[in-house]
Amino acid sequence: MEKTMKYWPQTGLMMDWSGMGLDEAFLRSMAEKIAAAQAGMRDLEGGAIANPDEGRMVGHYWLRAPELAPTAELRAAIEDCVAAVKAFTAKVHSGEIRTEKGDAFRHVMVGGIGGSSLGPMFVADALDSPEDKMDLSFLDNTDPAGMDKVFQALREDLDATLTIIISKSGGTIETRNCMVEAKAFYEANGLNFAKHAVCVTGAGSKLDGVAQAEGWIERFPMWDWVGGRTSVMSAVGLLPLALKGIDIDSFLAGAAACDALGRSEDIFDNPALLLALAWYKCSGGQGGATQVVLPYKDSLMLFAKYLQQLIMESLGKEFDLDGREVHQGLAVMGNKGTSDQHSYVQQLVAGPSNIFVTFVQVLKDRAGASMEVGEGSTSGDYLNAFMLGTKRALEDHGKRTLVLTVPEVNPYHVGQLIAVFERAVSIYAIMIHINAYHQPAVEFGKKAAGGLIELKNKAAALLRAEKTAMTAKELAAKLGADESDVFRLMLHLCSNAPGLTLSYQDPVEETVFSAK
Repeated sequence: MEKTMKYWPQTGLMMDWSGMGLDEAFLRSMAEKIAAAQAGMRDLEGGAIANPDEGRMVGHYWLRAPELAPTAELRAAIEDCVAAVKAFTAKVHSGEIRTEKGDAFRHVMVGGIGGSSLGPMFVADALDSPEDKMDLSFLDNTDPAGMDKVFQALREDLDATLTIIISKSGGTIETRNCMVEAKAFYEANGLNFAKHAVCVTGAGSKLDGVAQAEGWIERFPMWDWVGGRTSVMSAVGLLPLALKGIDIDSFLAGAAACDALGRSEDIFDNPALLLALAWYKCSGGQGGATQVVLPYKDSLMLFAKYLQQLIMESLGKEFDLDGREVHQGLAVMGNKGTSDQHSYVQQLVAGPSNIFVTFVQVLKDRAGASMEVGEGSTSGDYLNAFMLGTKRALEDHGKRTLVLTVPEVNPYHVGQLIAVFERAVSIYAIMIHINAYHQPAVEFGKKAAGGLIELKNKAAALLRAEKTAMTAKELAAKLGADESDVFRLMLHLCSNAPGLTLSYQDPVEETVFSAK
């Protein structure tokens, strides 16, 4: 009889892959890739150069098991960082570290983008509690209106707000913009930003230098062997989560326990390997498949958003390790059940066959007992029935499904969920022969943006100097630039910058831009 389900009592994790078709024939066909993946994971955790493009190790697994770090220095750095986070948090919570005006800190504003915000944002939302010691808010984009919304919510208690700026390189433009705007907001309200600021960054980075020169409250390390999308168990996530009041020891322990399972040579005792094999079964080892993640729990609503970066940034690659053009990728979408049953599940069931669904089931409904709402059942009973009904409908229409079950949403089990997907990403990347730990395509847009900022400035200077109204075509001709780029840049600039105006024309491409 083929195995289709496993429960790991030492962790409370359960997996049901009965809807995935991982039969004996498929597993036999994957034997070579499985062996390569297991060997590759041993090398990875042993400190091999896992990112040859950048000549660095990849060691996020050591963050929850410092004893596995390849050198005593790395182990000490990890342990010292966790100790520093705990010590700082204790001083903030006790009032030993106080605000500029001598009050206790009550709020935390986190400035970071991508992995510097998605991880802590997901975990903070999942574990939100009325007993939290501090509340978290996030500046996670360079959208002025988005920043204003956060600023206005904190205005009345700004002195009691501690700001954490997170950037490994210290040069991330979006984070720099958030920092500049936050500093201006503090100063506009008569406060010294440095007396409310801490940072998480690489030693010697530009941000590290600014924080040191301005006398920020504290600085925490970020290492080059931790990628942003796997940084939630470094100071990037541990600091804001500890300040919120989350048990970071339990969070780390859950991840460590799941990692331990992931080192098993037995396929059926290794949840991360089973998850990666399920992905391969559904994708054929090629790009183009879509994984829909459906957690049936409101508190896990941001899980799919978090996994989008973890999985898609890791696996979306143009070339494999041999330089062959492969266009790999595994798209991720999802929100939560049962809300999705009233939105896109219609297409999942009846639409194209390039999707598979991972359900996340949480057994414990709420802290206390639930009332009966109808038909001898509680609201939680209905939630579970809707999940099972959706699973059956998908399978009846030829779609593949997998169910991950955890007893409840707490720091330990959230740590587990993160760890099993992190490890599955690494295993699957080895199976399809790609480098999961670099993201050159991310830099393409950043480099293009730099050139467009320069073009915007030149176009604005030209308008102001010539005092002549011009179309985008005329501006582009004078600047030797792309007309479409100039049109979009000036459309935005003249809608916001003082002294610059626009006059829409028909056709719209003939819109005129001018300086007063």
